[in-house]
Amino acid sequence: MKWSEVCIHTTQEAVEPVSNILHESGASGVVIEDPEDLNRDWETKFGEIYELSAEDYPTEGVLLKAYLPVNSFVGESIEEIKEAINQLLVHHIDIGKNKVTVSEVNEEDWATAWKKYYKPVKISSHITITPSWEDYKRVHDEELVIELDPGMAFGTGTHPTTVLCVQSLERHLKKGQSVIDVGTGSGVLSIAAAKLGAANVDALDLDEVAVESATMNVKLNHVDDIVTVRQNNLLEGVGSSPDLIVANILAEVIVKMADDAFATLKNGGKIITSGIIQTKRDLVKGALQSAGFEIDEVVEMEDWLALVAKKPE
Repeated sequence: MKWSEVCIHTTQEAVEPVSNILHESGASGVVIEDPEDLNRDWETKFGEIYELSAEDYPTEGVLLKAYLPVNSFVGESIEEIKEAINQLLVHHIDIGKNKVTVSEVNEEDWATAWKKYYKPVKISSHITITPSWEDYKRVHDEELVIELDPGMAFGTGTHPTTVLCVQSLERHLKKGQSVIDVGTGSGVLSIAAAKLGAANVDALDLDEVAVESATMNVKLNHVDDIVTVRQNNLLEGVGSSPDLIVANILAEVIVKMADDAFATLKNGGKIITSGIIQTKRDLVKGALQSAGFEIDEVVEMEDWLALVAKKPE
């Protein structure tokens, strides 16, 4: 299905009435691109850090975007929108530049086009990640295949931070050990740990959508007898003492949970942390060492790195 994207360059004062006009014209939702968002304090329920780019916003005014189905009436609807916006001047509402542009987009571009570029990828010595819709055959008997459906914005498992974690799991996880995966997302690290021989894995995430996505992928890979997925805020209230913790999350969140990780791990246990940009290396390293960990390994890929730290015996 094709859609017409209607973009109106207007003012903050006009956002509400213009949005109402767009809704009344048949738009089910409105996208607001306001440069004021760059200065806004965002809620971080799941520990997110928002880094918005000024390049995505107008230098002045506000952009409102709405989507109308392409049909024989769309041209008439757009003219009615323009006329209704102009009528706001009668009510002394500043509509600014009031520049209206229209472009055509294909629904496939939003929903499925990205799948064309998501193909099976060998990310470590033993593990290959393949999308669930690909009919992939193992190249050799020792190859471990993870089928993954990224779900809602949880990645394809091929980002450098995920690759670093999986490769570190291969080196440090011993068969029969217990694992906690903090911030599991799509569940890929939990699945990798199970396929590499973990006896049991707790996959934790605060986001209920992530829990659903990970649960689906765990079942898809037939490791639900090893991996337990549940909603949890980092390591709060975790009763078990695992041999290994893996956390592919933001550097600031790793710093926040360093003490809890040290207290939770068994003596001699290890933590694998990634999601760390090069500029945050010393921040995370310092937090782990302050908690009592000994840095065991630092591995890098592109602008990212993973730290492996050990709790003394």
